[in-house]
Amino acid sequence: MADLFDENLKTGAPLADRMRPINFNEYIGQEHILAKDKILRRAIEADKLFSMILWGPPGSGKTTLARLIANKTKSFFQPFSAVTSGIGDVRKALDEAKDRKKFHQQKTVLFVDEIHHFNKTQQDAFLPAVEDGTIILIGATTENPSFQVNAPLLSRARVFHLRELSEDSIEKLLKNAIKDKARGFGNLKIKIESTAIKHIAKLCEGDARDAYNALELAVLTGRKDKNGKIAISLADAEEAIQGKFIRYDKSSDGHFDAISALHKSVRASDVDASLHYLARMLKAGEEPLYILRRLMRAASEDIGLADPQALILAAATREAISFMGMPEATDAIAELTIYLAKAPKSRAVDSAYAAALDDVKNKRLEPIPLDIRNAPTKMMKDFGFGKNYKPYSKEDHRPKNLQSKKYWIESENSL
Repeated sequence: MADLFDENLKTGAPLADRMRPINFNEYIGQEHILAKDKILRRAIEADKLFSMILWGPPGSGKTTLARLIANKTKSFFQPFSAVTSGIGDVRKALDEAKDRKKFHQQKTVLFVDEIHHFNKTQQDAFLPAVEDGTIILIGATTENPSFQVNAPLLSRARVFHLRELSEDSIEKLLKNAIKDKARGFGNLKIKIESTAIKHIAKLCEGDARDAYNALELAVLTGRKDKNGKIAISLADAEEAIQGKFIRYDKSSDGHFDAISALHKSVRASDVDASLHYLARMLKAGEEPLYILRRLMRAASEDIGLADPQALILAAATREAISFMGMPEATDAIAELTIYLAKAPKSRAVDSAYAAALDDVKNKRLEPIPLDIRNAPTKMMKDFGFGKNYKPYSKEDHRPKNLQSKKYWIESENSL
């Protein structure tokens, strides 16, 4: 088994590494996929593995789960990092796996950490070995596999979604680390306030590694009280974990999930939720004009003519952002968000355009009636362009094959 999964951990290893569970009794969290009756748990314990993708945020236990698999499997377990490896390394690993199967009748479990860093060509290299059973591929990623893992590879693997750990789970992990004499701080005399543990659990955002690192820093830099105990107060915990880290990557899921949540909250007229997601995005450093574009869309799509001032205010907010900049324009964006959330809602405009567009895409486009065509020349007038045009008539000006269709539906929330 490779050094990455060696049980003989070095004394100087970080607490997060030392405290990795070595069996399911120590594993906390992810019950939705690792409870005793779940297929993944049963497959691991029976050593009946299949190719899989472990998708989850940092510190949710992906590598730890790989360790448990390493301890349970009879196959050769080979860890592999997509960050530091290239296509040559992939081919070498697959050649070794083929030899292992051919000469030793032994399968290879290939654990690829951060698999989303591999490009299409590198990911494609795994396909033949996965298909013929030479390797059982286990990929770990923080990115959405739907976008970052090739479809052919996804079709040959099960995706398991690991979730952020709850505050209660983080508290259990920290308390275990303080008590554990073999791998944690059990041999030290530590007096830690319960509020300190709760504070770390709250601000680590479900990231066990971040929580362990904060606890370790607090212990290693802690001052001893008159009884010789390392005393860790709430203030010490606050200093150890610093400000709350908002996990938000502008190029990945968090970015799109947050803007979707903001739009849907505005649509649902939920003012408080709308403000929450606005603050969450701005605090994480999101580009305010990106947010404004979505709010403008909400003003036209979800409010429309139920309140025409909504789009006007959105345009004015654009000018405010350009003139004041950030963070001075924060209140202007918040004002717009509140206004849109409280405004009456109507999708009449959006529905009318969608119906018209559907006919454009799916119906025969018959000629535009001659009477409403432009007639800038005598020749065109002679051909009947613009003839008998009546500016304010109630006639239907659409092509004849569409004149029975109704696009604009009057409603109580539209003009």
